[in-house]
Amino acid sequence: MPIFEYKGKTLAGTTVSGELKARDRGELEKLLRNNKILVSSVIKKPSSIKLSLGRKKIKKVHISRFTRQFATMIGAGLPMVQCLEILAQQSDSAGMRKVIAQVKESVQAGTTLAEALSRHKKTFDDLYVNMVDAGEIGGALDSILIRLAVYREKADALVRKVRGALIYPAVILIVAIGATTLMLTYIVPIFAKMFSGVGAELPGPTKFVLGLSQFLRANSLAGLIFFVLAAVGLRFYVRTDQGRLTIDKLLLKLPLIGDLLRKSAISRFTRTLGTLISSGVSILEALEITAKTAGNKVIQNAIKKSVLSIAEGETITQPLKETGVFPPMVTQMISVGEKTGGLDDMLNKIADFYEEEVDAAVSALTSIIEPVVIIFMGGIVGGILISMYLPMFDIIGKIG
Repeated sequence: MPIFEYKGKTLAGTTVSGELKARDRGELEKLLRNNKILVSSVIKKPSSIKLSLGRKKIKKVHISRFTRQFATMIGAGLPMVQCLEILAQQSDSAGMRKVIAQVKESVQAGTTLAEALSRHKKTFDDLYVNMVDAGEIGGALDSILIRLAVYREKADALVRKVRGALIYPAVILIVAIGATTLMLTYIVPIFAKMFSGVGAELPGPTKFVLGLSQFLRANSLAGLIFFVLAAVGLRFYVRTDQGRLTIDKLLLKLPLIGDLLRKSAISRFTRTLGTLISSGVSILEALEITAKTAGNKVIQNAIKKSVLSIAEGETITQPLKETGVFPPMVTQMISVGEKTGGLDDMLNKIADFYEEEVDAAVSALTSIIEPVVIIFMGGIVGGILISMYLPMFDIIGKIG
Protein backbone atom coordinates (compact mmCIF):
# COMPACT_ATOMS: atom_id res chain seq x y z
CA MET A 1 0.00 0.00 0.00
CA PRO A 2 1.51 3.40 -1.02
CA ILE A 3 2.44 6.11 1.48
CA PHE A 4 1.25 9.70 1.00
CA GLU A 5 2.62 12.91 2.49
CA TYR A 6 -0.17 15.36 3.25
CA LYS A 7 -0.68 18.89 4.51
CA GLY A 8 -3.91 20.41 5.75
CA LYS A 9 -5.73 22.33 8.42
CA THR A 10 -7.98 21.34 11.29
CA LEU A 11 -11.37 22.96 11.88
CA ALA A 12 -9.64 25.23 14.40
CA GLY A 13 -7.29 26.48 11.66
CA THR A 14 -4.16 24.69 12.88
CA THR A 15 -1.80 23.53 10.12
CA VAL A 16 -0.99 19.82 10.25
CA SER A 17 1.15 17.50 8.11
CA GLY A 18 2.23 13.89 8.13
CA GLU A 19 2.36 10.57 6.33
CA LEU A 20 -0.39 7.99 5.91
CA LYS A 21 -0.93 4.75 4.04
CA ALA A 22 -3.92 4.50 1.69
CA ARG A 23 -4.93 2.70 -1.50
CA ASP A 24 -5.19 5.96 -3.43
CA ARG A 25 -5.57 9.72 -3.03
CA GLY A 26 -9.35 9.48 -2.73
CA GLU A 27 -9.16 7.07 0.18
CA LEU A 28 -6.56 9.27 1.89
CA GLU A 29 -8.74 12.38 1.62
CA LYS A 30 -11.72 10.42 2.98
CA LEU A 31 -9.69 9.24 5.97
CA LEU A 32 -8.49 12.76 6.72
CA ARG A 33 -12.00 14.21 6.36
CA ASN A 34 -13.26 11.64 8.87
CA ASN A 35 -10.52 12.90 11.17
CA LYS A 36 -11.74 16.51 10.60
CA ILE A 37 -8.71 17.60 8.56
CA LEU A 38 -9.12 19.71 5.42
CA VAL A 39 -6.47 18.62 2.90
CA SER A 40 -4.41 21.28 1.09
CA SER A 41 -1.79 19.10 -0.63
CA VAL A 42 -1.03 15.41 -1.14
CA ILE A 43 2.18 13.91 -2.50
CA LYS A 44 2.73 10.19 -3.08
CA LYS A 45 6.09 9.04 -1.74
CA PRO A 46 8.26 7.03 -4.15
CA SER A 47 8.31 3.35 -3.28
CA SER A 48 11.62 1.98 -2.10
CA ILE A 49 12.96 -1.45 -3.06
CA LYS A 50 13.58 -3.63 -0.02
CA LEU A 51 15.46 -6.90 -0.07
CA SER A 52 13.90 -9.47 2.21
CA LEU A 53 14.31 -13.16 2.90
CA GLY A 54 10.55 -13.52 2.98
CA ARG A 55 7.57 -12.36 4.95
CA LYS A 56 7.73 -13.38 8.55
CA LYS A 57 4.89 -15.76 9.26
CA ILE A 58 2.41 -14.85 11.95
CA LYS A 59 1.47 -17.90 14.00
CA LYS A 60 -2.04 -18.58 15.21
CA VAL A 61 -0.90 -18.34 18.83
CA HIS A 62 0.17 -14.73 18.24
CA ILE A 63 -3.29 -13.83 16.92
CA SER A 64 -4.99 -15.59 19.85
CA ARG A 65 -2.73 -13.84 22.36
CA PHE A 66 -3.39 -10.46 20.74
CA THR A 67 -7.15 -11.06 20.86
CA ARG A 68 -7.13 -12.03 24.54
CA GLN A 69 -4.97 -9.05 25.55
CA PHE A 70 -6.96 -6.64 23.38
CA ALA A 71 -10.24 -7.86 24.94
CA THR A 72 -8.84 -7.36 28.46
CA MET A 73 -7.68 -3.82 27.70
CA ILE A 74 -10.92 -2.77 26.00
CA GLY A 75 -12.88 -4.25 28.91
CA ALA A 76 -10.75 -2.18 31.32
CA GLY A 77 -11.83 0.99 29.53
CA LEU A 78 -8.61 1.94 27.72
CA PRO A 79 -8.97 3.87 24.43
CA MET A 80 -8.71 1.65 21.36
CA VAL A 81 -5.73 3.47 19.81
CA GLN A 82 -3.81 3.25 23.09
CA CYS A 83 -4.58 -0.48 23.34
CA LEU A 84 -3.27 -1.09 19.82
CA GLU A 85 -0.16 0.98 20.47
CA ILE A 86 0.68 -1.01 23.62
CA LEU A 87 0.01 -4.34 21.91
CA ALA A 88 2.16 -3.38 18.91
CA GLN A 89 5.09 -2.68 21.23
CA GLN A 90 4.86 -5.84 23.34
CA SER A 91 4.11 -8.51 20.71
CA ASP A 92 6.72 -11.29 20.39
CA SER A 93 6.21 -11.51 16.63
CA ALA A 94 7.80 -8.89 14.35
CA GLY A 95 5.14 -9.56 11.72
CA MET A 96 2.35 -9.15 14.27
CA ARG A 97 3.87 -5.90 15.57
CA LYS A 98 3.85 -4.51 12.03
CA VAL A 99 0.23 -5.54 11.40
CA ILE A 100 -1.02 -4.09 14.71
CA ALA A 101 0.84 -0.83 14.04
CA GLN A 102 -0.84 -0.56 10.62
CA VAL A 103 -4.25 -1.30 12.16
CA LYS A 104 -3.61 1.43 14.74
CA GLU A 105 -2.74 3.94 11.98
CA SER A 106 -5.95 3.14 10.12
CA VAL A 107 -8.11 3.45 13.26
CA GLN A 108 -6.34 6.68 14.16
CA ALA A 109 -7.16 8.00 10.68
CA GLY A 110 -10.88 7.41 11.23
CA THR A 111 -11.69 3.91 9.95
CA THR A 112 -13.59 1.36 12.00
CA LEU A 113 -11.65 -1.43 13.67
CA ALA A 114 -13.34 -4.05 11.47
CA GLU A 115 -12.39 -2.18 8.30
CA ALA A 116 -8.81 -1.77 9.52
CA LEU A 117 -8.56 -5.51 10.28
CA SER A 118 -10.08 -6.44 6.90
CA ARG A 119 -7.03 -4.93 5.17
CA HIS A 120 -4.91 -7.78 6.60
CA LYS A 121 -6.80 -10.85 5.37
CA LYS A 122 -3.81 -13.17 5.83
CA THR A 123 -3.86 -12.41 9.56
CA PHE A 124 -7.54 -11.71 10.32
CA ASP A 125 -9.99 -13.94 8.43
CA ASP A 126 -13.63 -13.24 7.57
CA LEU A 127 -14.85 -14.78 10.83
CA TYR A 128 -12.64 -12.46 12.87
CA VAL A 129 -13.59 -9.32 10.93
CA ASN A 130 -17.34 -10.06 10.93
CA MET A 131 -17.43 -10.70 14.67
CA VAL A 132 -15.55 -7.45 15.37
CA ASP A 133 -17.91 -5.62 13.02
CA ALA A 134 -20.93 -7.04 14.86
CA GLY A 135 -19.37 -6.02 18.18
CA GLU A 136 -18.77 -2.46 17.02
CA ILE A 137 -22.30 -2.06 15.63
CA GLY A 138 -23.88 -3.55 18.76
CA GLY A 139 -21.69 -1.57 21.15
CA ALA A 140 -20.37 -4.76 22.77
CA LEU A 141 -16.84 -4.95 21.36
CA ASP A 142 -15.28 -6.04 24.67
CA SER A 143 -17.61 -9.04 25.11
CA ILE A 144 -17.29 -9.99 21.43
CA LEU A 145 -13.48 -9.90 21.68
CA ILE A 146 -13.61 -12.12 24.77
CA ARG A 147 -15.87 -14.55 22.92
CA LEU A 148 -13.54 -14.44 19.93
CA ALA A 149 -10.51 -15.05 22.17
CA VAL A 150 -12.17 -18.08 23.75
CA TYR A 151 -13.15 -19.40 20.31
CA ARG A 152 -9.62 -19.02 18.93
CA GLU A 153 -8.00 -20.63 21.98
CA LYS A 154 -10.33 -23.63 21.79
CA ALA A 155 -9.92 -23.91 18.02
CA ASP A 156 -6.12 -23.75 18.29
CA ALA A 157 -6.10 -26.37 21.06
CA LEU A 158 -8.27 -28.67 18.92
CA VAL A 159 -5.93 -28.32 15.93
CA ARG A 160 -2.89 -29.08 18.10
CA LYS A 161 -4.52 -32.24 19.47
CA VAL A 162 -5.47 -33.59 16.05
CA ARG A 163 -2.15 -32.62 14.49
CA GLY A 164 -0.22 -34.23 17.35
CA ALA A 165 -2.23 -37.44 16.99
CA LEU A 166 -1.56 -37.62 13.23
CA ILE A 167 2.13 -36.66 13.38
CA TYR A 168 3.02 -39.65 15.56
CA PRO A 169 2.00 -42.40 13.09
CA ALA A 170 3.42 -40.38 10.18
CA VAL A 171 6.83 -40.14 11.85
CA ILE A 172 6.78 -43.85 12.71
CA LEU A 173 5.90 -44.73 9.11
CA ILE A 174 8.80 -42.62 7.80
CA VAL A 175 11.20 -44.28 10.27
CA ALA A 176 9.94 -47.73 9.25
CA ILE A 177 10.43 -46.97 5.54
CA GLY A 178 13.89 -45.52 6.22
CA ALA A 179 14.99 -48.50 8.32
CA THR A 180 13.70 -50.99 5.74
CA THR A 181 15.41 -49.14 2.88
CA LEU A 182 18.68 -49.02 4.83
CA MET A 183 18.59 -52.76 5.50
CA LEU A 184 17.75 -53.63 1.90
CA THR A 185 20.42 -51.39 0.36
CA TYR A 186 23.33 -51.88 2.79
CA ILE A 187 22.88 -54.93 5.02
CA VAL A 188 21.19 -57.44 2.69
CA PRO A 189 23.89 -57.05 -0.05
CA ILE A 190 26.50 -58.25 2.50
CA PHE A 191 24.54 -61.48 2.92
CA ALA A 192 24.12 -61.71 -0.87
CA LYS A 193 27.91 -61.85 -1.32
CA MET A 194 28.12 -64.61 1.28
CA PHE A 195 25.42 -66.70 -0.44
CA SER A 196 26.90 -66.26 -3.92
CA GLY A 197 29.78 -68.60 -3.12
CA VAL A 198 27.70 -71.27 -1.44
CA GLY A 199 26.12 -72.66 -4.61
CA ALA A 200 23.16 -74.12 -2.73
CA GLU A 201 19.51 -73.52 -3.54
CA LEU A 202 18.24 -70.57 -1.48
CA PRO A 203 14.84 -70.62 0.31
CA GLY A 204 11.93 -68.68 -1.23
CA PRO A 205 11.84 -65.86 1.40
CA THR A 206 15.58 -65.30 0.95
CA LYS A 207 15.24 -65.11 -2.84
CA PHE A 208 12.41 -62.60 -2.48
CA VAL A 209 14.38 -60.30 -0.12
CA LEU A 210 17.53 -60.54 -2.28
CA GLY A 211 15.51 -59.75 -5.41
CA LEU A 212 13.84 -56.78 -3.68
CA SER A 213 17.24 -55.52 -2.53
CA GLN A 214 18.70 -55.83 -6.03
CA PHE A 215 15.70 -54.08 -7.59
CA LEU A 216 15.86 -51.24 -5.06
CA ARG A 217 19.57 -50.66 -5.62
CA ALA A 218 19.25 -50.77 -9.41
CA ASN A 219 16.27 -48.43 -9.53
CA SER A 220 16.88 -46.16 -6.54
CA LEU A 221 17.22 -43.00 -8.66
CA ALA A 222 14.16 -43.81 -10.76
CA GLY A 223 12.22 -44.61 -7.58
CA LEU A 224 13.22 -41.33 -5.98
CA ILE A 225 12.15 -39.38 -9.08
CA PHE A 226 8.85 -41.28 -9.15
CA PHE A 227 8.06 -40.48 -5.52
CA VAL A 228 8.95 -36.80 -5.98
CA LEU A 229 6.76 -36.54 -9.07
CA ALA A 230 3.95 -38.42 -7.31
CA ALA A 231 4.16 -36.05 -4.32
CA VAL A 232 4.10 -32.97 -6.56
CA GLY A 233 1.22 -34.38 -8.61
CA LEU A 234 -0.74 -35.22 -5.45
CA ARG A 235 -0.17 -31.72 -4.12
CA PHE A 236 -1.56 -30.13 -7.29
CA TYR A 237 -4.47 -32.59 -7.34
CA VAL A 238 -5.39 -31.76 -3.74
CA ARG A 239 -5.53 -28.06 -4.66
CA THR A 240 -8.38 -28.74 -7.08
CA ASP A 241 -11.96 -28.87 -5.76
CA GLN A 242 -12.50 -32.43 -6.92
CA GLY A 243 -9.14 -33.56 -5.57
CA ARG A 244 -9.76 -32.00 -2.17
CA LEU A 245 -13.22 -33.58 -2.02
CA THR A 246 -11.86 -37.04 -2.95
CA ILE A 247 -9.05 -36.87 -0.37
CA ASP A 248 -11.37 -35.61 2.39
CA LYS A 249 -13.87 -38.40 1.67
CA LEU A 250 -11.05 -40.95 1.81
CA LEU A 251 -9.68 -39.56 5.08
CA LEU A 252 -13.08 -39.72 6.74
CA LYS A 253 -13.33 -43.44 5.82
CA LEU A 254 -9.96 -44.40 7.32
CA PRO A 255 -10.17 -46.55 10.47
CA LEU A 256 -9.42 -44.68 13.72
CA ILE A 257 -8.06 -41.58 11.96
CA GLY A 258 -11.32 -41.02 10.05
CA ASP A 259 -13.32 -41.05 13.29
CA LEU A 260 -10.93 -38.51 14.83
CA LEU A 261 -11.12 -36.20 11.80
CA ARG A 262 -14.92 -36.45 11.68
CA LYS A 263 -15.29 -35.48 15.34
CA SER A 264 -12.79 -32.67 14.93
CA ALA A 265 -14.63 -31.30 11.88
CA ILE A 266 -18.02 -31.44 13.65
CA SER A 267 -16.57 -29.66 16.68
CA ARG A 268 -15.02 -26.93 14.52
CA PHE A 269 -18.22 -26.46 12.48
CA THR A 270 -20.55 -26.19 15.48
CA ARG A 271 -18.16 -24.00 17.50
CA THR A 272 -17.63 -21.56 14.61
CA LEU A 273 -21.31 -21.32 13.68
CA GLY A 274 -22.45 -21.03 17.30
CA THR A 275 -19.91 -18.29 18.04
CA LEU A 276 -20.91 -16.25 14.98
CA ILE A 277 -24.66 -16.51 15.62
CA SER A 278 -24.31 -15.61 19.31
CA SER A 279 -22.21 -12.58 18.26
CA GLY A 280 -25.04 -11.16 16.18
CA VAL A 281 -23.96 -12.28 12.71
CA SER A 282 -26.88 -13.28 10.47
CA ILE A 283 -27.40 -17.01 9.92
CA LEU A 284 -26.72 -16.86 6.17
CA GLU A 285 -23.54 -14.84 6.58
CA ALA A 286 -22.46 -17.07 9.47
CA LEU A 287 -22.90 -20.20 7.34
CA GLU A 288 -20.93 -18.69 4.44
CA ILE A 289 -18.05 -17.83 6.79
CA THR A 290 -18.22 -21.25 8.47
CA ALA A 291 -18.01 -22.96 5.08
CA LYS A 292 -14.69 -21.20 4.39
CA THR A 293 -13.23 -22.35 7.72
CA ALA A 294 -14.68 -25.89 7.75
CA GLY A 295 -11.35 -27.55 6.93
CA ASN A 296 -13.11 -30.42 5.15
CA LYS A 297 -14.60 -30.28 1.65
CA VAL A 298 -17.39 -32.73 2.48
CA ILE A 299 -18.63 -30.58 5.36
CA GLN A 300 -18.03 -27.40 3.36
CA ASN A 301 -20.35 -28.67 0.60
CA ALA A 302 -22.97 -29.59 3.20
CA ILE A 303 -22.84 -26.08 4.67
CA LYS A 304 -23.21 -24.52 1.21
CA LYS A 305 -26.33 -26.65 0.64
CA SER A 306 -27.63 -25.40 3.98
CA VAL A 307 -27.19 -21.81 2.80
CA LEU A 308 -29.34 -22.55 -0.27
CA SER A 309 -31.86 -24.38 1.92
CA ILE A 310 -32.27 -21.41 4.28
CA ALA A 311 -32.43 -18.96 1.37
CA GLU A 312 -35.40 -20.96 0.09
CA GLY A 313 -37.10 -20.78 3.49
CA GLU A 314 -36.16 -24.24 4.75
CA THR A 315 -34.00 -25.42 7.66
CA ILE A 316 -30.30 -26.25 7.74
CA THR A 317 -30.90 -29.72 9.20
CA GLN A 318 -31.83 -31.67 6.06
CA PRO A 319 -28.68 -30.90 4.02
CA LEU A 320 -26.55 -31.92 7.00
CA LYS A 321 -28.43 -35.24 7.26
CA GLU A 322 -27.88 -35.97 3.57
CA THR A 323 -24.08 -35.81 3.84
CA GLY A 324 -23.90 -38.86 6.11
CA VAL A 325 -21.06 -37.15 7.99
CA PHE A 326 -23.11 -35.79 10.88
CA PRO A 327 -24.44 -38.33 13.40
CA PRO A 328 -28.22 -38.32 14.07
CA MET A 329 -27.63 -36.81 17.53
CA VAL A 330 -26.01 -33.71 15.97
CA THR A 331 -28.72 -33.10 13.37
CA GLN A 332 -31.49 -33.69 15.92
CA MET A 333 -29.95 -31.24 18.40
CA ILE A 334 -29.53 -28.64 15.64
CA SER A 335 -33.16 -29.19 14.64
CA VAL A 336 -34.29 -28.67 18.24
CA GLY A 337 -32.14 -25.53 18.47
CA GLU A 338 -33.75 -24.11 15.33
CA LYS A 339 -37.28 -24.79 16.58
CA THR A 340 -36.70 -23.38 20.07
CA GLY A 341 -34.73 -20.31 18.95
CA GLY A 342 -31.64 -21.38 20.88
CA LEU A 343 -29.51 -22.57 17.97
CA ASP A 344 -26.32 -20.82 19.16
CA ASP A 345 -26.48 -22.41 22.64
CA MET A 346 -27.21 -25.82 21.14
CA LEU A 347 -24.29 -25.55 18.71
CA ASN A 348 -21.90 -24.61 21.52
CA LYS A 349 -23.11 -27.59 23.59
CA ILE A 350 -22.46 -29.90 20.63
CA ALA A 351 -18.98 -28.38 20.23
CA ASP A 352 -18.20 -28.93 23.93
CA PHE A 353 -19.31 -32.55 23.67
CA TYR A 354 -17.24 -33.27 20.55
CA GLU A 355 -14.15 -31.60 21.96
CA GLU A 356 -14.31 -34.17 24.77
CA GLU A 357 -14.85 -36.86 22.14
CA VAL A 358 -11.72 -35.67 20.30
CA ASP A 359 -9.72 -35.96 23.54
CA ALA A 360 -10.94 -39.53 23.98
CA ALA A 361 -10.26 -40.36 20.32
CA VAL A 362 -6.70 -39.00 20.55
CA SER A 363 -6.01 -41.09 23.66
CA ALA A 364 -7.47 -44.20 22.01
CA LEU A 365 -5.51 -43.63 18.80
CA THR A 366 -2.24 -43.17 20.69
CA SER A 367 -2.77 -46.27 22.84
CA ILE A 368 -3.63 -48.43 19.81
CA ILE A 369 -0.89 -47.13 17.52
CA GLU A 370 1.99 -47.91 19.91
CA PRO A 371 1.55 -51.74 19.94
CA VAL A 372 0.62 -51.78 16.24
CA VAL A 373 3.80 -49.87 15.38
CA ILE A 374 5.95 -52.21 17.49
CA ILE A 375 4.44 -55.26 15.76
CA PHE A 376 4.77 -53.61 12.33
CA MET A 377 8.43 -52.62 12.81
CA GLY A 378 9.28 -55.95 14.42
CA GLY A 379 7.60 -57.85 11.60
CA ILE A 380 9.55 -56.03 8.86
CA VAL A 381 12.97 -56.12 10.53
CA GLY A 382 12.46 -59.63 11.88
CA GLY A 383 11.22 -60.92 8.52
CA ILE A 384 14.29 -59.58 6.69
CA LEU A 385 16.70 -61.00 9.25
CA ILE A 386 15.02 -64.42 9.35
CA SER A 387 15.02 -64.64 5.54
CA MET A 388 18.78 -63.93 5.58
CA TYR A 389 19.52 -66.56 8.21
CA LEU A 390 17.38 -69.33 6.67
CA PRO A 391 20.16 -70.48 4.27
CA MET A 392 22.58 -70.70 7.20
CA PHE A 393 20.16 -72.95 9.08
CA ASP A 394 19.93 -75.22 5.98
CA ILE A 395 23.74 -75.33 5.65
CA ILE A 396 24.20 -76.17 9.34
CA GLY A 397 21.49 -78.87 9.07
CA LYS A 398 23.25 -80.47 6.08
CA ILE A 399 26.60 -80.40 7.85
CA GLY A 400 25.05 -81.96 10.95
